[in-house]
Amino acid sequence: MLTKDLLRVSRAGGGYHPQFLDRSARPMAARVVGVFQGHVGHERAALDAALAELEPEADHFKIVRGFASLCERDATFETRAEVPPDRARRVAFESAEAVGGVVTDDDRAQALARAGDRLGTDAESVADSLYADRDARQILAEFTPRWSPDELVTQYNLSLAQTALFDATEVRVRSSDPRNLVSAVKRLRLMYEVRQTPEGRELVVTGPDALFRSTRRYGTRFARLLRSVAATDDWRLSATIDDRGTERDLTLSDADVSVPGVDPVADAAFDSAVERDFATRFSSLDLDWDLTREPEPLATGTRVMIPDFAFDYRHADFRVFFEIMGFWTPEYVAKKLSQLESAEDVELLVAVDESLGVGEEIEARDARAIPYRGSVRVKDVVDALRTYEARLAAEAGENLPDELTPDADVTTIAALAEEYGVPESVVVGRTFPAHERVGRTLVKPDVLASVADDIEVGMALSDAEAVLAEYGIEDASAVLSRLGYRVEWEGLSGGTVREKTE
Repeated sequence: MLTKDLLRVSRAGGGYHPQFLDRSARPMAARVVGVFQGHVGHERAALDAALAELEPEADHFKIVRGFASLCERDATFETRAEVPPDRARRVAFESAEAVGGVVTDDDRAQALARAGDRLGTDAESVADSLYADRDARQILAEFTPRWSPDELVTQYNLSLAQTALFDATEVRVRSSDPRNLVSAVKRLRLMYEVRQTPEGRELVVTGPDALFRSTRRYGTRFARLLRSVAATDDWRLSATIDDRGTERDLTLSDADVSVPGVDPVADAAFDSAVERDFATRFSSLDLDWDLTREPEPLATGTRVMIPDFAFDYRHADFRVFFEIMGFWTPEYVAKKLSQLESAEDVELLVAVDESLGVGEEIEARDARAIPYRGSVRVKDVVDALRTYEARLAAEAGENLPDELTPDADVTTIAALAEEYGVPESVVVGRTFPAHERVGRTLVKPDVLASVADDIEVGMALSDAEAVLAEYGIEDASAVLSRLGYRVEWEGLSGGTVREKTE
């Protein structure tokens, strides 16, 4: 994005048209790059003077300044001085006071000489160091351009459009890749909705000028959105611009703006730190729910809602959607509440920032509200999911016999639960007439007797575990205890099987 003073637009016909450049601007782009390259090792003042000499040769002086602004992002400026400037100034001013003040050139020379003596250098070096940290005196130490002249023109057009859109109140986009575009909008934490139109889905994004606070931060994220749009093959964007109180229409397409090189749609993997933190902590738990980010859209009347997450229950075809409501404008909150009310036949949890004060309204729309401040508590979400688990487990248990007789001589509660497609809690409540339950393992009595014959007192634990493994038993601790043995540990080196003592 360029600074506002470099914006070039036409208002012909009442519209708002950025003045894009074509390939004819390539020679000027190349000259600007060349000026930067030729002034490595020189002061910024000399660089600025050389760039100013190019301005009369361009169609508009803002073109040269725009190219220079983009090139400066790849430039490194340094302060070079024999004496640190702040120290040189302090000693020079103290020396000036010591000689009774500086009125004449001789006074100045005397003060600088005195300062040089104190700093271990000469007067000329002190004079050169005094203001070496000012912008005009800084040295262009390095310039490594990321763009060729053609790419610089492309980047200029993109940046010009981003600057023009900073005053947008609303932007409407149609794209050949709507799903990735919505993902980018969510990651950038922009306020949006998806409308169903006769031409297809249209993404509507609230512009920076529609906000009353956080405008600059929101506007910066908003500018990154155009980069995401322009990275697709076929798109069209229309925007309503607040041009000093007058509404004007701006229209862009893939013919106007593209992205130089290959850049990511949006760097962040999540919409916000709140979502990233929640997903990380939830995924670390061993639950019966799989977390899906940005699931399929939900139809809500003429609009579409894409929740932040979905929880899929592993033991049934059951999904719970999860939306995190952070900071939004009152109008945007009202739109979201309307969407929640229109989302029919879905289970929905909504984590709502307490500052919004809309928890009761969410509950009234048949969606469970989970208040949060700063970060979403995973425990609160898990507790909400447990209520669904209890109901689903009860339904699953209705079709499961009270007695289970597995064919295998040895199996586990977990294996049976997976076989029947039910939670482990349902299997635990059944009886097993042909097996004995030892911990979480089910073993037929004759197998248990054979195991008892093969285990001896004084056997190394590793050998005992090998015997149990031959029978398909992994829970060595529970089975050894059932057979009347304990493990006597010998530091960290291993253990020995011993008889239990009363």
